[in-house]
Amino acid sequence: MQQTATVQAKTRPRLGRGIAAVTLLAAAAVAVSPVSQANAQAWEPTKPVQFIIPAGTGGGADQMARFIQGVVAKNNLMKQPMITLNKGGGAGAEGFLEVKKANGDPHTLIITLSNLFTTPYATGVPFSWKDMTPVAMLALDQFILWVPADAPYKTAKEYIEAVKAGDDKSFKMGGTGSKQEDQIITVALEKLTAPKKFTYVPYGGGGTVATQLVGKHVNSSVNNPIEAVSQWKAGALRPLCIFDAQRSTYKDKVTANMAWSDIPTCKEAGVDTQYQMLRGIFMAPGVKPEQTAFYVDLFKKVMATDDWKQFMQQGAFNQTFMSGDQYAKWVEAADKQHHDLMKEAGFLAPGK
Repeated sequence: MQQTATVQAKTRPRLGRGIAAVTLLAAAAVAVSPVSQANAQAWEPTKPVQFIIPAGTGGGADQMARFIQGVVAKNNLMKQPMITLNKGGGAGAEGFLEVKKANGDPHTLIITLSNLFTTPYATGVPFSWKDMTPVAMLALDQFILWVPADAPYKTAKEYIEAVKAGDDKSFKMGGTGSKQEDQIITVALEKLTAPKKFTYVPYGGGGTVATQLVGKHVNSSVNNPIEAVSQWKAGALRPLCIFDAQRSTYKDKVTANMAWSDIPTCKEAGVDTQYQMLRGIFMAPGVKPEQTAFYVDLFKKVMATDDWKQFMQQGAFNQTFMSGDQYAKWVEAADKQHHDLMKEAGFLAPGK
């Protein structure tokens, strides 16, 4: 944003390509005997695996977790069942604290989104990502500026100009939660509409946000693609721009005349703001390396299926995979970035 350059630099957690790959030094290599290696790979769950979703039903995290559950079951990728459980109270704090207290239990997983960072900073809840064990980044999720299909705005620039020309807080932006990623993006957009601001309307999940936008209870949203794709296909919503540096790579038509790749970046549309969200997996603290390795392998198997590839395309995900030290370093950098963003927006809880 011309103002925009600053917002761009700060609002997007950068892709994993910007994090140096970990180099394994030969001098530090440790030989592993075939017997010990076999033992390390032998662990597998001995009871049902609880897969926690720190969000409400219908949103992107909920859809991805339940999809993974289905792929695991369909392809018999694990002997024990995977049981999804929504624990979205306190902007996801309920779910994160559940994992934190499951110290040493390898049968507890959680799917994460940006509330991994925003919830502790906004609420002061005694939790951080370091209270869990990183497993893998599955993808980076996009955000799109959506309006009702019959709205008069054909471009993101037109919509921003309308907000700027209207009465202060007369335009309503629907989003998931308060002081979370949707509101962070809204605050970034307000640097372009200044001195006018949106009225931000928080809802419990992305599915509800899309429904409320179709019903015109709000004027716009910044939903993830998968949260609004059904309404887009049905002709009820219009995407104005995608909050990424590049257009989506998915070229198959989603509607009769548009693919994800046809949606311009917000910068192209004159609204220079970027942001992407983590879709990753964590375990409880205190688990053993061979237990973490089991789940890294499990999710690699999930990602190798045709079902997963179709799911990625349907939701226009950025397919970036990480595990191990590389993943932990990415999360650490994203955590700092969210702290800085929330400080700038005035969203930090006292003492944070």
